[in-house]
Amino acid sequence: MATETVKFFEPQRDQVFIDMTFGAGGHTRALLEAAPGSTVVALDRDPLAHRLACEMAAQFPGRIVPLLGRFSELPALLRTVEGLDRQRHFDGVLFDFGCSSMQFDEAARGFSISHDGPLDMRMDRDRCPEQLSAAEVLARIQEPDLVRILKVYGEEKQAKKIARAIVNARFTVKRIETTAELANIVAHCLSQGESAGGQGTYDFRQDKLRRPAHVATKTFQALRIFVNNELNEINYGMVLAKHLLRTGGKLVTIAFHSLEDTIVKRHLTGHVVDDVASRVPLQYVSHTLAHETEAMQEMMKPHWKQMHKHVMVPTDEEVAENPRSRSAKLRAAVRLS
Repeated sequence: MATETVKFFEPQRDQVFIDMTFGAGGHTRALLEAAPGSTVVALDRDPLAHRLACEMAAQFPGRIVPLLGRFSELPALLRTVEGLDRQRHFDGVLFDFGCSSMQFDEAARGFSISHDGPLDMRMDRDRCPEQLSAAEVLARIQEPDLVRILKVYGEEKQAKKIARAIVNARFTVKRIETTAELANIVAHCLSQGESAGGQGTYDFRQDKLRRPAHVATKTFQALRIFVNNELNEINYGMVLAKHLLRTGGKLVTIAFHSLEDTIVKRHLTGHVVDDVASRVPLQYVSHTLAHETEAMQEMMKPHWKQMHKHVMVPTDEEVAENPRSRSAKLRAAVRLS
């Protein structure tokens, strides 16, 4: 959704933006080409994406500042760049959450069900030695904890059944080390028997958009989110955006599933307590609690003005060209004073 992103930002000469998820650099390139003289701070936690950002910086001399790190590492990274460590300095902040296509397409990264490879899933690769891979998580985790991860991060209704199958396989067969092994275990435990044609009836289910999806998709999503601490990073990123944007600065977010989008909505509508997105909107807090009117109004006052009434989705033309964009949800907002 690069076209929509540029439309909302309306980039001008000498403006400074942060692309919090550089990836392959499509959004950054679109911003730089739309506004000659503008500058983009290109952040990504993936070393490969950082290398691509450095290569693009050579194509746009002095206009790209490549930074390697997570959202939570950005304040320290900005202090290393002269002139970019001040609050309320930036004209726009962009988030494109989730995995990039190049991460899914590389089997060795362990994100994709369709490409067999090591069960890794670390967006940072080996940059953070203390970070556990998905295989190491499954080798150590207790069944109740795995159930919670699958249920909360994957919204998986069969969480208990899948967790039991994974733990049993770990103790009775071998350590789960590849994406194919994990996918097969999930598919087998959810099997409803063999069809007349000899093919298993468990290979696919439908997602919320009624698209065919492998039965292990939610399990892979849950593990990926847990391994990379994605939801906490997203929440921290939204807090950072509020402090880094100048008054009138713009925020654009692109989310690919409800967990990401819910955090964004909570921040944009002011449902935030102590800089954490509230699990329950504030209007549903018990009516028996009494607060001063001014205090409640200040608590519920959002820091953002949304630039559109409804969430935006890709055009049919973009979906036809890039099927992976079909679940994207774009939100844009302006930072209030």
